[in-house]
Amino acid sequence: MSIRTGQMSHLSWSEVCARRLERHALSVPSRDARPADVVAAMCGAHAQVLSAAELSIGLRVAGLTRADVRRALWEERSLVKTFGPRGTVHLLPTGDLPMWTGALSALPLRNSHAKNVRLTPGQTDEVVEAIAAVLQDAELTIDELSQEVIAATGPWAGDLVMPGFQDMWPRWRQALATAADRGALCFGPNRGRKVTYTSPRRWLPGFRPADGATALAGVLKRYLHAYGPATPAQFAQWLAVPRRWAAELFESLAGELERVEVDGAPAWLAAGDGAMPSAPPRGVRLLPYFDAYTVGCHPRELLFPGPAAGRALAGGQAGNFPVLLVDGTAAGVWHQRRSGRRLDITVEPFAPLTAARRGELDDQVERVGEFLEGEPRLTIGTVTVGAHA
Repeated sequence: MSIRTGQMSHLSWSEVCARRLERHALSVPSRDARPADVVAAMCGAHAQVLSAAELSIGLRVAGLTRADVRRALWEERSLVKTFGPRGTVHLLPTGDLPMWTGALSALPLRNSHAKNVRLTPGQTDEVVEAIAAVLQDAELTIDELSQEVIAATGPWAGDLVMPGFQDMWPRWRQALATAADRGALCFGPNRGRKVTYTSPRRWLPGFRPADGATALAGVLKRYLHAYGPATPAQFAQWLAVPRRWAAELFESLAGELERVEVDGAPAWLAAGDGAMPSAPPRGVRLLPYFDAYTVGCHPRELLFPGPAAGRALAGGQAGNFPVLLVDGTAAGVWHQRRSGRRLDITVEPFAPLTAARRGELDDQVERVGEFLEGEPRLTIGTVTVGAHA
């Protein structure tokens, strides 16, 4: 690529780790950030497991409680639960929703469904319009939403053709994430054990997605701020888009990016955002399932060195195991099991911990227990629980 601005910087992996830890508030937890501030800095908190997303946020802000995160999500509405990068469930700052929806709705379309299952572009538009209309002033379960969408569009939308969790789902459901990308849908509070969906316009008056090109530039710069230096291929993996498309986006923003080298390999930052911490990467952290740091940071072979590649990744995919992070790299896995107020936390380090590291781990266990409102008990041993799906 031809992107280059000024004198090229030569960075070490250690410097990159220190930068990313600082940007993620994992070197020193913030003392005054709001949940939405932290989530913005992470480019979203992966919320496939909502309790894990809550803990991801809680570990980054000193003294923050689980009630604080839930208040931000369901009462203050400064956070929104919706479909984000890779079509997966995320918590995003509500104030950033115009940028995110503008960017996600501008991504190249990829449809992995068989031809006899797919919605046509026109049918997709019909479904999204129906969803927007029925959720305007409502919070509906998936079954209630399905009835409304089929009634508004036609029987074809209800054809049970989509495989889903040992069941068959109606055809229209393949447009669920698309509706979120276009700003027509987000998650509402659970009704008992059932998920609900609603419209983000209910608490963001005047909301509409931002211009696609502007929004994509914004998301790329946010990504590079949190996870840079990074390459187009790494950005493509994070966003689940074709590599060529990502390379073209980088090239289109050539004047706003600068090239650096990380241990001799080329990577990119947003121009003017090359500040590095003066101290080396430090700290022991217990990152939960799908924490943004482990999912978004690359190269994998440096973030998950040696035995970590086989033990803390699932088929090369990050996030499926909670990770013991030491000085910015994966150094173990862990698991917690709850019984009443007691939290049994098992940590499996990949190498012996020094006395100082063990003290930091004890502090981190206490913080996890505090946030999860439990009484933690630490065991150093083998984690026998497999990868999360």
